[in-house]
Amino acid sequence: MLSSTLKAALVALLSVPSLPVASAAAEEAGPVTKLPLPRFVSMKASEANVRRGPSLSHRIDWVFKRRDMPLRITAEHGHWRRVEDRDGMGGWIHYSLLSGARTVLVEQDMLALHARPDPDAPVMAALELGVVARLGDCVPEWCELRSGGYKGWAPKARIWGVGPNEIRE
Repeated sequence: MLSSTLKAALVALLSVPSLPVASAAAEEAGPVTKLPLPRFVSMKASEANVRRGPSLSHRIDWVFKRRDMPLRITAEHGHWRRVEDRDGMGGWIHYSLLSGARTVLVEQDMLALHARPDPDAPVMAALELGVVARLGDCVPEWCELRSGGYKGWAPKARIWGVGPNEIRE
């Protein structure tokens, strides 16, 4: 049972038509770079220590060992970025080890790269599960990828490293 005071507050709150509602998916700006959070980047280095906190004095929890691996930045503090990989694992990395060059991780074995963003378009190549590809343009459901000298379009739902509503030109 709700108390009468709580009921009155709830009715008052619900009756305000112009009250802004925060969306769970709403992007915020990073306090350091003013860039959107979360956002995707890639590993510049071939190896990066992932720390428990944003400084060299914090313990190393992980070592990422894959150059160009896509990562999602979820927080910023000074020269440090909190990142996570496709499995949600991560921590704090110094910004100098990251690149703004966009890459994606293929999440389907033998992912077909089509000549156009159309499932009936000719297949230009197929990428194996776990391949890291360069990200090009993206339309609502497809992204252009480059890997191993091949270029083509793949469904956005079969890759990790791009937002579901992200459009790139």
